[in-house]
Amino acid sequence: MGTNVTIRDIARVAGVSAGTISRALKNEPGLTEATRQMVIDTARSLGYDFCKLRPKRLRRLTFLLHRQHNTASSSPFYSPVLHGAEEACRKQGIVLSFMAVGPADGLIDQIRMHAPDGIVCAGFFEPETLSALRSTGKQLVLIDMKLRGYSSVNPDNMMGGYLATRHLIDTGRTRIGFISGPLAHYSIRERARGYRQALFEEGILADPRLEAFLPDGVELETGAWEAMEQLLDLPHPPDAVFCYNDSAALVAMRCCLARGLKVPHDIAIVGFDDISTAVLGHRPLTTLRIDKKSLGALGVDLLLNGPHDVPVEQISPVELIIRASTVTEGWRPKNLVTFKRT
Repeated sequence: MGTNVTIRDIARVAGVSAGTISRALKNEPGLTEATRQMVIDTARSLGYDFCKLRPKRLRRLTFLLHRQHNTASSSPFYSPVLHGAEEACRKQGIVLSFMAVGPADGLIDQIRMHAPDGIVCAGFFEPETLSALRSTGKQLVLIDMKLRGYSSVNPDNMMGGYLATRHLIDTGRTRIGFISGPLAHYSIRERARGYRQALFEEGILADPRLEAFLPDGVELETGAWEAMEQLLDLPHPPDAVFCYNDSAALVAMRCCLARGLKVPHDIAIVGFDDISTAVLGHRPLTTLRIDKKSLGALGVDLLLNGPHDVPVEQISPVELIIRASTVTEGWRPKNLVTFKRT
């Protein structure tokens, strides 16, 4: 039918009311996800012009953080992300509310109380929780999380893991360990992928014994210490370690010092995120810098201006910041290495 397709045309083909078509296309509440998707698929097949839709202006936005991230170790990362979102909302005249929630917190009832027009979810959320949120019909964007079918904004986690490991290789390290958090988190999986990609390109066989995972159900402080001790107790311990974030890297550094090792002479350590305390350890920490405030602002911008009929993924660049936890004074890289995604 082309560009002259109307809501009534879609209703006739889909076999539902024009009101149902209108609610589905505007992503309003009151419909199942299956009905919403059926309407969108029908509209697309008929050639409906989605530009005809005039989205409701967002006036209230809720920033959701999973309770597992509402901790002292996670706060240095997510607080700047929240501040970036707050600033972006203030410029647009949008009221922002904040909630730290868990899957058993009666989330949908709380969302109804806040009555937002849109939702930003920061960090890991269970897929079931996100599905329940989307069923409310609110516009939804993920920050520091990726899931098929959802719009998201993420740091370039894979590139960061690659650059961290490549840097350690360039400093002459040959046994490079990796301390990992839960691989259910998209960002951690991607950082691990970058780590392995750099080893592969250098012809270094990835040794599973050099990958240590934080035990389930323990605080980061305890888990990172145990993971570092696990690596140091190997018959052939690593001469460098890439940690999935700065908080874990700072704990790993303290563990190494407690074992009598010198950083970076005996062991080099790299973190990720460039949190404010990264420069306050025994040695200032080499890390991957993320513009965390920009990440929050990008999430709000995508919610306001991004297409709402198709999911969009935005990638924010990261930057390797070289400090004393990996190099001594006067060190220079042997060569510049470029990495291309394939």
